[in-house]
Amino acid sequence: MTLDNQELRAVASRALPLLDLTNLKDDCTPEQIVTLCGRAQSAFGPTAAICIWPRFVMQARTLLGPDSPIRIATVVNFPSGEMKTEDVLAETRDAVADGADDIDLVIPYRALAKGDEKAVTDMVSAVKAACGPAILKTILETGELKDISLIRRASDLSIAAGADFIKTSTGKVGVNATLEAADIMLQAIRDSRRKVGFKPAGGISTVADAALYLSLADTIMGEDWVMPSTFRFGASGLLDSILAVLSGQQAAAPASGY
Repeated sequence: MTLDNQELRAVASRALPLLDLTNLKDDCTPEQIVTLCGRAQSAFGPTAAICIWPRFVMQARTLLGPDSPIRIATVVNFPSGEMKTEDVLAETRDAVADGADDIDLVIPYRALAKGDEKAVTDMVSAVKAACGPAILKTILETGELKDISLIRRASDLSIAAGADFIKTSTGKVGVNATLEAADIMLQAIRDSRRKVGFKPAGGISTVADAALYLSLADTIMGEDWVMPSTFRFGASGLLDSILAVLSGQQAAAPASGY
């Protein structure tokens, strides 16, 4: 897909309010959280959210204030998906108490790959109950599940157990967001007939890349479906490309592809 400058600018404008601007680096510092919160309030408008480690949620809430349009997302059972349910519930409750708006939960995908569907259902439903007013995004780790039928099953189980979003990846494995996984997950959302959102995450770094996912969502879900309450990009580098396009510093370029 090659976009001309006008098309690229339209995609950039569309993608900015859908972005969960992310810093989940193992060595993330409080100073980097200050920078992240500042970058999320761009000259062209705010991102949908920031996505950070639980230990920084309280700091980010103080920095952004109670009335900020920028949501605070954090991760639990991350990145392994192998914590005990009671520990994940404690993480979730603490994060919500600290001010998190979104909880991004890694499902026990390794257990699912071994045939244990109940592990997924039990954890997702329990964490959903612990979220209170926060929304729950389930991370399927599709690059590790690999199998089409497993990705679809993980999607269906998460949706049935109460997930508000299904998300592709942690960004911490070899294969993260792919268009193939996105296709399967969006079809699962469509077939569920529930209001469930979709979040591709990991490896989406340019506006041209973002355009591929938006086009796919438009095709499967309809052109009026994508909005911050139903679609997010999880990315750390995408904002740089968006701002470069909107400020006129980046010309048309093909997507890198997946």
